[in-house]
This record gives sequence, structure tokens and C-alpha cells, in this order.
Amino acid sequence: MTDDLRHAVQKVLPGVRADLEALIRIPSVSADPAAAEDLRRCAEQTAQLFRAGAAQKVEILDDVPGGRPVVLAGCPAPPGRPTVLLYAHYDVQPTGDPDLWSSGPFEPHESGGRLYGRGSADDKAGIATHLAALRAHDGRPPVGVVVLIEGEEEIGSPALGAFLDRHRDKLAADVLVLADSENIEAGTPSFTTTLRGLANCVVEVRTLADAVHSGTYGGAAPDALTTLCRLLATLHDEHGHVAVNGLTTSRPPQTHYPIPRFRAEAGVLDGVTLLGSGTIAERIWTGPAATVLAIDAPSVPEAANALTATARAKVSLRLAPGDDAVRARAALAGHLRDHTPWGAHVEVTEAEIAQPYTVDTRGPAFAAARRAYRQAYGADVVDMGGGGAIPFVAEFAAAYPDAAFLITSPGGDPAGRAHSTDENLHLADFERACLAETLLLAELAH
Repeated sequence: MTDDLRHAVQKVLPGVRADLEALIRIPSVSADPAAAEDLRRCAEQTAQLFRAGAAQKVEILDDVPGGRPVVLAGCPAPPGRPTVLLYAHYDVQPTGDPDLWSSGPFEPHESGGRLYGRGSADDKAGIATHLAALRAHDGRPPVGVVVLIEGEEEIGSPALGAFLDRHRDKLAADVLVLADSENIEAGTPSFTTTLRGLANCVVEVRTLADAVHSGTYGGAAPDALTTLCRLLATLHDEHGHVAVNGLTTSRPPQTHYPIPRFRAEAGVLDGVTLLGSGTIAERIWTGPAATVLAIDAPSVPEAANALTATARAKVSLRLAPGDDAVRARAALAGHLRDHTPWGAHVEVTEAEIAQPYTVDTRGPAFAAARRAYRQAYGADVVDMGGGGAIPFVAEFAAAYPDAAFLITSPGGDPAGRAHSTDENLHLADFERACLAETLLLAELAH
């Protein structure tokens, strides 16, 4: 059976690769209000791809106010067989400055065994992996399948809870496969077993009624930008530990992550000290992190010799598994209010959250998955943590507490530059991921 499925996957891969490139060409940036038509176009294109030999029923659901269109596809379960939900998302991150890309962000191209383009790894490769697995089974997999492709994961899936409430019966499954993570390194199949959460705030400080001459008033009147910088500096202690009180830590999977490798993969410059203490796994998988995502202030080319009256920043916390995003966001907001210097007026707006999650790796579904991925990659699966958040996991776990969760890579690895310029997909691992998911459906049938 394995050889037959290998042949079937090889047969469908050229078409799936072309479909992936077509999806990458659609600039489906969920954070951009002007991209609404592109998001809908990407949902419609995704639905059409699943109609082409992958699923027996396909629909686009757009009935949650404020939500993006959701593609739902499926194949009914044969008698006595379980149902598997396959998840991915079609929305992508903003590109940043297009001039920093080696080629157009939405013009896919191959180089050095990698496919470049925004969304190539995160997460249109996940869509393509699901397509490959279903097409390899001729649209009639040996288990029931529900495919859910959403369009707002990159902005925290704000409408997902309402969507789950409205369509709970359609989404019921015994096993959930989220192809939205990465392998710990190319060629090594990896299951993400812990996910950090997310808690964001926007802070604005005001020190003056209006901007005033820096020579006439500087030295006595505080400017808002310096005030903001001093406030943001309180997020860490001198060693780089997060200084927000009340955040938790937990234990990471027992997978070694060498410091030199982390420095190379993160692009840390020579001489720059890493933040915090403990192992890399503890710092990036199961410990909190604080990041200043953006600052609103005068740009350098447009700067005047004036004291800034108002300055604003967006601050993000990554939360350890076991923490609570609502409580942590309140702690962050309280820290920003309590540490604003010089009596400056401060306004804190609590923003996006996502709950952390720890996967229970016991049970027959995980055993079947380890067999399937071992056969596809020729290597044993390793467990790893995820530094980022996937809001869907905690939402779905609350709705379906008895389901097994598999968080897999559709070919992404640390060199894939997800969320950065020159995002790319390791094509050999993408092919292995397609085979692994195809074998997984067969394994779960037994």
C-alpha cells in the first residue's frame, strides 16, 4: 500500500505545485483593509482547487459578521472510520518593503531547492499539502475528512470562535491536523507539541499640548518619544528577562536546540548578546517574550528640531503554555501604566490575544502519525515547541476536547523566513509532507 501511495503522490505533485504557485500570486494580506477582494479571490480559488479531484463537497461560508470567507470541504467517513479535520489558512502577512525582497513577494520562483514568495510556507503550503493528500486518494480517502481553510489567522482569527459556534456540527472530528508549523530542521519531521500564546497592547504617551521648539524648551519639558523609550525599556531587566510581573513559564519538549545554531538561524549579529537565561528551548518555546512591534513617531527624514508631544507603540507578549492570555494582557497593560515616567499622560488599549496550548501526545492517533511521517521522511519524528501562536488550536480544543491534535509542517523549516522578507518553502520537505499526510490518512483508517 505504501508504494502505491508514494506513486499516487508523485503523480499529483506537479499539479499541486502549480496550484500552490497560483495561490501565492494572490496578495491575500488579512491585515490590509484594502485587500478584501483579494482575500475573497483567494478563498474562491482555494474552493475551486478542492473541487478538482480532492473533495466531494465544497462550500464557502461567509456568515459571521466581520469575518473573512472560510472554505469548507469534505469527504464522508466510511462506516466505522474516524473523521480527520485538515486545517490551514490562506491569508498571509504583509510584505514590508518590497525592495528588500530578492524578487516580487507575490511572484513565486524557485532557487536552490526552495520556492520563494509570501505565503509559500505560511501557510499556502498547508493548503497544498491537504490537496495532495486528498488527490492521492482520488478524492475518496479511507477516513472521513473535513477541510477548513480560514482567512484571518495572521490577525489572530478574531471571528473563529463565532464560526465554531455556528458550524460546530460540520466541524466535528476525531483527529485534527494543522499543517501550519515547521520542522526543527530540514529533513527532520517534527510535531509541535507546545504553542505560546499572545497578548498585545497599544500604548500612547502625551507630555505636551503641542510640539514645541527643542532649543527653547528642551532640558526642562519632556518630549513624548524619549518618555516612550524609557517606558519601553522597562519591559526587560538588564539581562533581558521579561520584567512584567505575573507571567509563567513551563517545561519545553526534550529536544536539544544548540545556541550557535539558534544564533545562525535567527541572524543574530556577532557580539550581540542573547536575551534571558536557560536553554534556547526554554527561552523561545516555553518562556515569555516581550517585543516592541512598532512605534508611531516622526520619521528621520521628516524630523524637525521640536519636542514631540505624543508618541505611540504596539507591544506584544508571547506567553508560555499554561498561562492565560486575558490575564497576561491585563498584566502588560498594568505594567505600562505603572511604569510611565515623569507623570506623562498614558493611554493603553488592550489588543489581540491568543491562548497558549500544550498538546497531549498520547494515544493511537499520535502513534499512527509517527509511523506515517517516519515512512515519508526516513527519520523518526521529534517533538518541538512553537514560539508563535495558532489561535485556532485553543479555540478548537475548547469546542472538541476529545479530539487528538497534530501540528505539523507542510515543508517549512527555520530557513523558511516566515513573516520576513524572502519567505520560502523547502520543496523536498514539502513533497515529504504531502506523502506523510497521505500515509497518515491510511494509517488512521486502521
